[in-house]
Amino acid sequence: MRTTLHRVSSDAPARDGSRPDNSSGTAHPTLAQVVGALDGLYPPSTAEGWDAVGLVAGDPAAAVRKVLFAVDPVTAVVDQALDWGADLLVTHHPLFLRGVSSVAATTFKGSVVHRLLTGGCALHVAHTNADAAPRGVADALADLVGITDRRPLEVSAAGETHDLSHGLAPGAGHGTDYGTDRGIGRVGRLAEPTTLAGFARRVAAALPATAQGVRFSGDPDAMVTTAAVLGGSGDGYFDAVRAAAADVYVTSDLRHHPASELRERAEFESRAAGAPGPAGTPFLVDTAHYASEWPWLRYAVEDLAAALAAAGFTVEARVSELVTDPWTGQVPSR
Repeated sequence: MRTTLHRVSSDAPARDGSRPDNSSGTAHPTLAQVVGALDGLYPPSTAEGWDAVGLVAGDPAAAVRKVLFAVDPVTAVVDQALDWGADLLVTHHPLFLRGVSSVAATTFKGSVVHRLLTGGCALHVAHTNADAAPRGVADALADLVGITDRRPLEVSAAGETHDLSHGLAPGAGHGTDYGTDRGIGRVGRLAEPTTLAGFARRVAAALPATAQGVRFSGDPDAMVTTAAVLGGSGDGYFDAVRAAAADVYVTSDLRHHPASELRERAEFESRAAGAPGPAGTPFLVDTAHYASEWPWLRYAVEDLAAALAAAGFTVEARVSELVTDPWTGQVPSR
């Protein structure tokens, strides 16, 4: 697993409380200022109504010198954040997506909060608001698999557009049209046509290694020229993929019945129409949930650092290298 370190400041304090030498004029932001920058990049108003995003724990007045980004707020990531001396942990997945009746330290989720607060580390979540954002989860995945001339698979219900050029890292998006439309997923053209099997191999090579690996559904030798991607669970967007006429769809957590029905319908309609080209599109490429969302973390590090630097602040931000996919092994079937 790769580690991405964006060292904007090298004068972070030690965990023993010693202060950095700010004689060079460096300034560290408060937690409130970092949250403001994150909300500028990933507005909470663009999150799905069922989601739980934003600041989970922490003192808005506290100084922030180190920020760790990770996909999941699991124990191993908390250990890493505290060992590194992070002042803020930003995760993609919420700790409290479903309600709890207690955050006592004797409960799993309560212990996470207590350990973070005791260690002086805040917790912030950017979930579906990061999925939909320019240079968010969908764009990061689209970049990795080589999608150009892209657009959202499904535009945000609010139809919001935002000029984020002030908040992006210098040079970010050079040669790539991220656009300003917020929405779930991305769809566009591949730089070069390829076979379905070749495309699946490209996806597997670009993503973090997991026990699941990458699986696909369709003729391995069929050529694909257009692709749709959606990081995380994506079989609820099959209608949008069909409407976009994508040859192949990359997502995660594909369930048996929705996937089977999509492929059966695609092949039936292709035969009935006598359509040319690859039979039975869209084909499917199923990845591990964690793996499809991890690439965004690098963009988040770069863009947060750029937004804070534009405001005169310095932080040290890092991407967690820990694999938090829950599956640890696989036995091939005979």
